[in-house]
Amino acid sequence: MPFKIVLANRLLKITGALIKMFSFLFHFLFPNKRFTIPKYSAPLVKAKTNSKIPKTIWQTNFTNRVSLPVYCNYLFNRLISPDFEYRYVSTEERVEFIKEHSSDEIFEAYSKLTDGAAQADMWRMLTLNHYGGVYMDIDAHAVWPISKMIDDSDSELFLMNKEHYTNYFIASCKENAVLKKTIDLIVHNIQNRKIGRGVYDLTGPAVFNLAIGEIPVKHRFYKITCIQGSFTNEHFQYIDKPRGKWTHAKKEDLLKD
Repeated sequence: MPFKIVLANRLLKITGALIKMFSFLFHFLFPNKRFTIPKYSAPLVKAKTNSKIPKTIWQTNFTNRVSLPVYCNYLFNRLISPDFEYRYVSTEERVEFIKEHSSDEIFEAYSKLTDGAAQADMWRMLTLNHYGGVYMDIDAHAVWPISKMIDDSDSELFLMNKEHYTNYFIASCKENAVLKKTIDLIVHNIQNRKIGRGVYDLTGPAVFNLAIGEIPVKHRFYKITCIQGSFTNEHFQYIDKPRGKWTHAKKEDLLKD
């Protein structure tokens, strides 16, 4: 692995740990203080080249009024990839987008999901397939400028962890066959109530990996691309929604009857 990127990874984890330590004190002293992630931020600098994958970072969360560590995570993503615009999409805006741009079958399937993470899983596939761009979970951040990791001619860049592809970072042009197949599989799972182990199997990485199968796709290892939890953790991400993480959701409650 490139030494300079590995070094950046380590330094970011140290910086993030310090921010988390400070944030415990900060939110103890100011328990109601929140920071607002904007719905749209223009690129900080003009892109030098045109790329097949649009230079847009997409994120979503149950609220854009966030704790200090989550806001620092947002700021870092803006600074490390200044040639990208930024778009935050709320829970309500996800529904409106899918209703406007998807078939009745897809919207009906989405409407049956009760868990926010499962909804975000499906929405990210639909949004990237429609617009293209780069999706990252709200607690994830790039470890190197995105434009230096994606070639202008790339149709996608997927993330590989130690075992398989993961979906907390996805870069893709619009109308990507893998994303379309993932959407179809998610709809099938919902319609047939194939919940498996929970969110992970219903809408998450298990479905994404099944869609990729043996298809050759461009990918990078997560440690030199995008990592989670450096700046924040479950407590700070769900500071106003205790036990809101998808891991706490009960399988039997994931779908409406």
